[in-house]
Amino acid sequence: MKTKNKNIWIMAGILFLGFLLGWLVFGGSSKPAEDHVHEETDSRSPSPSSGSGQAKAEVWTCSMHPQIRQNEPGQCPICGMDLIPMDENASGGDPAIVEMSENAVKLSNIRTMTVGRQNAEKVIRLNGKVMPDERKVYAQTTHIPGRIERLTVNFTGESVRRGQTLAVVYSPDLVTGQEELLQAYAIKDAQPELFEAAKQKLRNWKISESQINKIINNRTPIQRFPIGADVNGIVTEKKAELGDYVERGTPLYEIADLSGVWVLFDVYESEMAWVKEGSTINYTIASLPGETFEGVVSFIDPLINAQTRVATARVEVSNKDGRLKPEMFASGEVQVVAGGEAQEEITVPKTAVLWTGERSVVYTKEDAGGKIGFRLREVTLGPSLGSAYIVKSGLSEGEEIVVNGTFTVDAAAQLAGKPSMMNPEGGSGSTGHQHGNMDMPASGQDNNPVKMKVSAKAKTALQKITETYLKLKDALTNDDFAVAQKELVNVSSSVSAVDMSLFKGTSHDRWMDLQKELERHSEAMGKAADVEAMRKPFKPFSGAVIRMATTFGPFSVPLYVQHCPMADSDKGADWLSLSEEIRNPYFGEKMLKCGEVTSEIK
Repeated sequence: MKTKNKNIWIMAGILFLGFLLGWLVFGGSSKPAEDHVHEETDSRSPSPSSGSGQAKAEVWTCSMHPQIRQNEPGQCPICGMDLIPMDENASGGDPAIVEMSENAVKLSNIRTMTVGRQNAEKVIRLNGKVMPDERKVYAQTTHIPGRIERLTVNFTGESVRRGQTLAVVYSPDLVTGQEELLQAYAIKDAQPELFEAAKQKLRNWKISESQINKIINNRTPIQRFPIGADVNGIVTEKKAELGDYVERGTPLYEIADLSGVWVLFDVYESEMAWVKEGSTINYTIASLPGETFEGVVSFIDPLINAQTRVATARVEVSNKDGRLKPEMFASGEVQVVAGGEAQEEITVPKTAVLWTGERSVVYTKEDAGGKIGFRLREVTLGPSLGSAYIVKSGLSEGEEIVVNGTFTVDAAAQLAGKPSMMNPEGGSGSTGHQHGNMDMPASGQDNNPVKMKVSAKAKTALQKITETYLKLKDALTNDDFAVAQKELVNVSSSVSAVDMSLFKGTSHDRWMDLQKELERHSEAMGKAADVEAMRKPFKPFSGAVIRMATTFGPFSVPLYVQHCPMADSDKGADWLSLSEEIRNPYFGEKMLKCGEVTSEIK
């Protein structure tokens, strides 16, 4: 009985302590909670008492995944992109302005600059090489048929002079012609026309008057005739050998006069608007360090090389001392002015511009009633000046624009429903970066491609395609159009180089389909005028490479299939990578870490 009473008292004590703790936690904190709500309400009103309220904690979110919310900066756990501050805008502010606190601007490393004017000049860097002047390249031929008895010039690179004996030829036809001359000479008084015809026949074989007179005086035909050089120059190619039987007009040597040479520079399509005939090029020769040369573009090839996508700019150079030799490499610079006249233009750094296909936009800094505000502004761009663009319209001198952190501002605008790059009309219903409505497979990639076994040689050939593809992908990631064009040539060559006989049966049919697709999309990339245009056909090209690797792989190294849901106007696109780290080829530096790994080929 005593034990039972003791248990009752213990239970009663526990209940009492529970009620006491509940009152302390919930009842005692009710007053501060009301004060907190009151202060927060006051912070939204213009009353002076708002200054006594507690500072509201900033919320950081991901521009691609708005559902992510954190109280401090960091990286998105889904895509790895840097989080941005999500700022609540004042309800009475300009609906086109996105507001950010000064602290948020500092943490996001957003920097601005005042728009000004500068000389619209640009330096174009060109690569080229020394080549012979095509007008001074001569094919030295033999003028008489016969057998080569002796060659006096036996190697390329040898210097020859006009009239120098190059070879000695035995010609039965020439011996017969000399005998006819001697017979005609014997009756020249009776038939002078026959004598003149016999002499003319020898002249047509390039027999000189002195040689003809020597034949007449000696009354004996010359058995072996020398072939003399027609021009001065350097032998660049030897085409005949001792003992060869040659016909009239057969080339013996190729001789180039190198007293004047050409320096041929490669000009890419994107640079052809700047380099013109008459442009001055300052250039250096790799084998002549410390010396700088200057020349004028005398001719630009009207045809574009279908493989390298370049035109040739020619500089004619005097080379009396012979220091410049064919195939020497040259590096040149052309300082050009937009419009051909020196004038100041409004320019903005490339980091300030966001591309949306046909439109280009920047963010201007605005006064937002005590806060920092940014407004979307559409601009019309002119030519590129290297690290800057000429602005034809949309900005005025003296305005302040964002030059660093532009995408961060754009992401904040999308989250706040303000006008942004992807949503110029604004509105809270779209952030421009959400991908809840997107279908993830976006490159035309087969969901379950059938794997096929092929030989080791076939795999080696296909792996060469993936290796060159990865270099092309890296060039697009770095926004380097010139390198991308060069790597595209290598990719196309590796696709064409695959031997069809390495594939048998159904694998042969499958590879033929993939090869046609790869060639079609690589041709489309070759027609691109800039890196943005090249990225469009790069999407289906990547899809074909992924299907190739999935079908015939794995290869010697694992490959990661990565996906960006925002590429191709939010339709999404895939690509291959050697590492799990995201480096986006569809946006480059603008959205380098946008994407995620979807599968691995190993």
